[in-house]
Amino acid sequence: MGASATIAAPGWRDTWKHVRYVATDNPVTLGAFALFGFFLLLALFGPWIAPYDPLMSDTTVALKPPSAAHWFGTDSLGRDILSRIIVAAQLDFGIAVSAVFASFFLGSALGCLAGFYGGWADRIIGRIADTIMAFPLFVLAMGIVAALGNSVANIILATAIINLPFYIRVSRAEVNVRRNAGYVEAARLAGNSDARILALHLFPNVLPPMMVQISLNMGWAILNAAGLSFIGLGVRPPQAEWGIMVAEGATYIISGEWWIALFPGATLMLVVFTFNLLGDGLRDILDPRTRT
Repeated sequence: MGASATIAAPGWRDTWKHVRYVATDNPVTLGAFALFGFFLLLALFGPWIAPYDPLMSDTTVALKPPSAAHWFGTDSLGRDILSRIIVAAQLDFGIAVSAVFASFFLGSALGCLAGFYGGWADRIIGRIADTIMAFPLFVLAMGIVAALGNSVANIILATAIINLPFYIRVSRAEVNVRRNAGYVEAARLAGNSDARILALHLFPNVLPPMMVQISLNMGWAILNAAGLSFIGLGVRPPQAEWGIMVAEGATYIISGEWWIALFPGATLMLVVFTFNLLGDGLRDILDPRTRT
């Protein structure tokens, strides 16, 4: 037992050293990870961090600009905008994570099957992806939510469906290139089943580009949820959500209450920007070719 622990330890040390090297070698990557950690903290502990109740109305302080008492000002009902932004992180991240990982697991499985076996499996799965991509994706999400009802579960379902083709295409292309590689043939000759070859030999090599796609899709999923809420097909008021807050503040921009829409919109932009930068760092960490 002691010997096996001694042997395993350097592997973990090498992995941590590689992660630390990638994070510190590029300041942009380090900043992206720091921002991601900050937003993850808000998503996990937002209700306890928020200085005010996000649903509490106080008409005596309605439409107040940013001040020491309310750093981001208040909205038309006197609710603290900073508190609503903080609490909304939990809902928006929950929608994005659920939708992206559902599309990732299903899409990567279908794409791997299509790329590995080809033939009818490739044609059927490819046509499914092509059919989804034939629609403007946001319009398709609108149609799904409008048909099924604007609940959080249906928003997750619609977002997962429109993201599905990305994972199918990426995993299919990567597996198709590698399915006749030498290490795959060696694994097959050693008696490994197709499922084992896909799971242990092909999928780990597909994972790095998929991580980049996951990071990009997380930003798109948050934008999609916010966009649906902005047009009235997403999360329903008075629940705190970034898209709803931008929509509520848009009507007050002309009259001079700019802070109601500015701060939720800036937060949304920064979150999407963070996920876009995060993809490159994840690719470098997970790609075996970057390890020395």
